[in-house]
Amino acid sequence: MFSLAKIILPVDFSERSAGAARYVEALATAFGSEVFMVHVLPPPHYEFSALEVGGPVLNELFASRGTQVKNELDEYLREELSRIEIRRVLLEGDPATELVKFANEQKAGLIVMPTHGYGPFRRFILGSVTAKVLHDADCPVWTGVHLEQAPAVGAIQFRNVLAAIDLGPQSKRTLAWAGQIAKRFDASLRVLHVMPCTVAGNDEEAVATWKSEAVVKATEAVHEVAAEAGIEAKIKIETGDAPKTVCDHAQRIGADLLVIGRGSAAGVFGRLRTNAYGIIRESPCAVVSV
Repeated sequence: MFSLAKIILPVDFSERSAGAARYVEALATAFGSEVFMVHVLPPPHYEFSALEVGGPVLNELFASRGTQVKNELDEYLREELSRIEIRRVLLEGDPATELVKFANEQKAGLIVMPTHGYGPFRRFILGSVTAKVLHDADCPVWTGVHLEQAPAVGAIQFRNVLAAIDLGPQSKRTLAWAGQIAKRFDASLRVLHVMPCTVAGNDEEAVATWKSEAVVKATEAVHEVAAEAGIEAKIKIETGDAPKTVCDHAQRIGADLLVIGRGSAAGVFGRLRTNAYGIIRESPCAVVSV
């Protein structure tokens, strides 16, 4: 069920965090969301591992660091975010674990991660905290690109929303989520389904026959899921490598937001499927993983 009543904004006091905060403000303004700005203070042995200290000295250093960070959190972006309701929360422990736990406790509707923007190298790196949150979180997770250059809140627009679905269990929820965003921002909504070619060999006629039949079946299936989700959208069926095809399509239509499903199967592989990971790394626009 779609809800943005509560949004979690993890911050590390970087330019990425400031950029992510602008998108959070735009969403919170549109949906009347309560925002939780969260910073997680790692355990003492993480922060002071290079120092040969322990016991009371280590505890004193950690307490002092905690006070300093709390003061910084209390003032961080206070003027810039004065138009929305914010609760500032300082947690201690493993950052990803604590963020997911806190989001679950609050029944949050979205976590907006201040993801790294590494330019051409972004495809090789997804921060470990973000990766673990994507893997473990129950609610949708927002990952952005070029957050350091995020526009002012008034200039943030969602004109083209793209939902990429694999017709798996998460597809209906993915479309419903994308539909609500598109409706609220009066954006164009498109749905993309990418099929891998299942015809062996290089028989062009066989491939063409398979594709024509598969496209018809897939189009019918997507229409059915869209109807169940209660949305109307332009539907596109393509074949090829899913991450590359989805990201190329997002680039081609000038998508401002890409909504995908992470999968709902628990277990060894968790929720973050291989295709979802590839799309998140390569996407030219922000991605919401539902």
